[in-house]
Amino acid sequence: MKKQPKLTVVGAGPGDVDLITLKAIKALKNANVVLYDALVNPELLDYINPKAELIFVGKRRGCYRYQQEQINELIVARGFSHGHVVRLKGGDPFIFGRGAEEMEYAAKYGFEVAVVPGISSSLAVPAYQNIPLTKRGSSESFWVITGTTKQHKLSDDVSLAAKSNATVVVLMGMGKLSEIVSLFKKEGKSDLSVAIIQNGTTPEEKIGIGTVATIEGVVHKNKLSNPAIIVLGEVVKHRQQLLEVKQEVVLKSVV
Repeated sequence: MKKQPKLTVVGAGPGDVDLITLKAIKALKNANVVLYDALVNPELLDYINPKAELIFVGKRRGCYRYQQEQINELIVARGFSHGHVVRLKGGDPFIFGRGAEEMEYAAKYGFEVAVVPGISSSLAVPAYQNIPLTKRGSSESFWVITGTTKQHKLSDDVSLAAKSNATVVVLMGMGKLSEIVSLFKKEGKSDLSVAIIQNGTTPEEKIGIGTVATIEGVVHKNKLSNPAIIVLGEVVKHRQQLLEVKQEVVLKSVV
């Protein structure tokens, strides 16, 4: 009997293997084919149906194994030949993950399509470093912006966000860091706190804390690079405030 082609786009979470959802694991166990990206924790592959075909379609150091059009075609070809295709993506597939595009493409060929949300790095990575994106008295909202648009330029939304009092989270923005800090400096925010977190939620995690005026020096000193997220806002100070509270508690217990 011919299998009904199906695509399930699954969010793998930000890196820590324990942050994947139970629903995502169920999808992996029921997959006939899994197409996975470079930012997916390799440990998650252990949850996949052992009879499933695994295909790496991610990119490393700017080199694409497959172009997006090829990935779309691969999904459809494997769906018709194998049945259930799972597209495993880092973070959440609907936040700069192109999951919606892949679902639309498969649906045109009569596929049943579904999505399993993942925990986005834009939320989880700051949280792991005790940085809340909103905090009463500091931030009433937050922006999540891509640092690099389809045209390989800095998003115009960064300039708009710099004018607000919101926390600003920039993904894929390390290559545009100089442009980003320049926009915030123009708004008189040179003293605004900034955190840059590389390989968030993983054992290789690194962090640099500074201000708009100093963060480029911090990046150079700590040798921070992609994959990393940039957090700009007063909420970054919460991390240090929490550390100071913990130190006070320790000192009091000693006395």
